[in-house]
Amino acid sequence: MGQTRADGATSAGHLLQLVRSGQAGTRGELQQLTGLSRSTLGLRLEPLLRRGWLGEAGSTASTGGRPPTALRFDPDHAVVLTADLDTRHARAAVLDLAGSLVAEKSGELVVADGPSVVLDTLGDWFGALLAEAGRPVDQVAGIGLSVPGPVEFDTGLVIRPPIMPGWDEYPIRDHLRRRFDVPVLVDNDANAMALGEQAAGFADCPAFVLVKVSTGIGAGVVIDDSVFRGIDGGAGDIGHIRVRDAGDAKCQCGSLGCLAAVASGGAVAAALTDLGVTARSGADVRALLAAGQPDALRLAREAGRRVGEVLATVVSVLNPGVLMIAGDLAGNHFVTGVHEVLYQATLPRATRHLEVVTGRLAERAALQGMARLVVDEVYSPAAVDARL
Repeated sequence: MGQTRADGATSAGHLLQLVRSGQAGTRGELQQLTGLSRSTLGLRLEPLLRRGWLGEAGSTASTGGRPPTALRFDPDHAVVLTADLDTRHARAAVLDLAGSLVAEKSGELVVADGPSVVLDTLGDWFGALLAEAGRPVDQVAGIGLSVPGPVEFDTGLVIRPPIMPGWDEYPIRDHLRRRFDVPVLVDNDANAMALGEQAAGFADCPAFVLVKVSTGIGAGVVIDDSVFRGIDGGAGDIGHIRVRDAGDAKCQCGSLGCLAAVASGGAVAAALTDLGVTARSGADVRALLAAGQPDALRLAREAGRRVGEVLATVVSVLNPGVLMIAGDLAGNHFVTGVHEVLYQATLPRATRHLEVVTGRLAERAALQGMARLVVDEVYSPAAVDARL
């Protein structure tokens, strides 16, 4: 196997990356890009073909002579397991390596019940979904989990999460690996949603911001196709910016006057409950908005204005091409409130080419984003070369 390994940008892992990214689709194109001889290229492609990671089929257009055979990354040779946790609900799925949904399940799962209960339940869900999809466990390439809290991405640890009691620095990766011995990636839900939505509908946008407004508030930032997480994974944590006129509203993080304390789905739910309208969470608020409940519509618009104040700074600093509003409150009244403040509080230059939209993938955005993260990690050149 040693003869198929190489240093630099001509290893088997790099060849696979060139095909996956669409930079090369034939052996000839790989030779042109890498400078490898035909025989050396064949040796390095051989283990990729043997394992089913690459396939050869059909032919491409030829300028003369024998048509070249097309190389393609086979998205069906393995699957990815992904799950998206919210405060009281979860969604899990099996996806192929191209991000196509193979099997899916959603249901009530209370994050406050703690990591052991929640992760064991997700493990059961994954097992049932694999059986439904007719996929053996040894075809699982990796697992991706998005959570409603701050994550130290390199370690997969949730760090001091305001709405995830008992999860602080819990070894999520180790827990899931007891049942599935594969790479496990954990990220904040807004980051996962941003990556999924950007890849699906705005792949040409080099600066993309998604704001999730549900029980809490968070933002995901994608710059040049990669999630920007900051030094400690805290980038996009706009829900805990202190805002003016918030009074002594107490946030779940323990501070007073946070944006999430006055403008999140949880805050709107609490305000509705004070008015005699029962609502426990952002999901309940979403149902009331869909039903046209007047107090919910009014409070959602006010929440949009609050969030718009903070987003004016975000837009001025990042100058994104797309600002996407997602989550339980992402309806017309909330977005109208954002518009009312955002464009007044920013210079025209910052918003001249800005497109403000709502989520397109709905509940599957984080699943898609985590699947992309897992595939990019598992099939990165370094990871592929290490496995060979």
